[in-house]
Amino acid sequence: MSAPLYLRIRSEWEARIRSGELPPGTRLPTEAELREQYGIGRATAQRVLHELAQAGLVERHRRRGTFVADSVRKENLLRFVNPRLTGPEIPGRHEVRHAAVVPAAQVTPPVPALDGETPVHHLVRRKFDAEETPLALEYTTVPFALAPRLLEEDLAHLTVISYFRAQQVPVATSRMYLDPVLLDAGDAELLDCEPGVPVLRQRRLTWLANGELAESAAYLMRPGLMEFYIEQSLRDE
Repeated sequence: MSAPLYLRIRSEWEARIRSGELPPGTRLPTEAELREQYGIGRATAQRVLHELAQAGLVERHRRRGTFVADSVRKENLLRFVNPRLTGPEIPGRHEVRHAAVVPAAQVTPPVPALDGETPVHHLVRRKFDAEETPLALEYTTVPFALAPRLLEEDLAHLTVISYFRAQQVPVATSRMYLDPVLLDAGDAELLDCEPGVPVLRQRRLTWLANGELAESAAYLMRPGLMEFYIEQSLRDE
């Protein structure tokens, strides 16, 4: 299955930025110019520029335009942990390393809220930038009974919370954890790092309205490629 059009256009511009073809400060086309260049609608052009900004590759300034940002990928931490995000948590190419139904006792990281014999969907996905450098690993666990047809979806582009909403699964609350961990040998190989390197791990637990666990997800971030920030307005309302 081919990637969505907006994703192919965004990947093209991301590749040009990360290759150095478009250095920091370079002005990108406006939404109107993208629409004319690619024959796309306004919503698609908006999404391309919006996701480039979300990835920290460009900075958008009202009335001035969109410009290539500094080389370090910047992520708004408030966006990054937003469970209502409709696109991929980490923009870029997603590779499905593993997708299977297994007993909960076999998943990584462990999910204590589930009985070890409970059948679950277990997904392992790796995220890349335009230069094919691995950015992050994602481990996702979803009870099979909650989403029996999950593995029939386009797993390379799947966002679990959006899938739940589309399937009318009554998700109610989500809690995020951020903690440092040391990479084991397997994860280090996938992230092209040395074993034992400290990395940031984001964990997300999502529950149904009845208090049962709907999803457990964990993301391991490769060090040195992303800079997280929180920006807040200090203006008086």
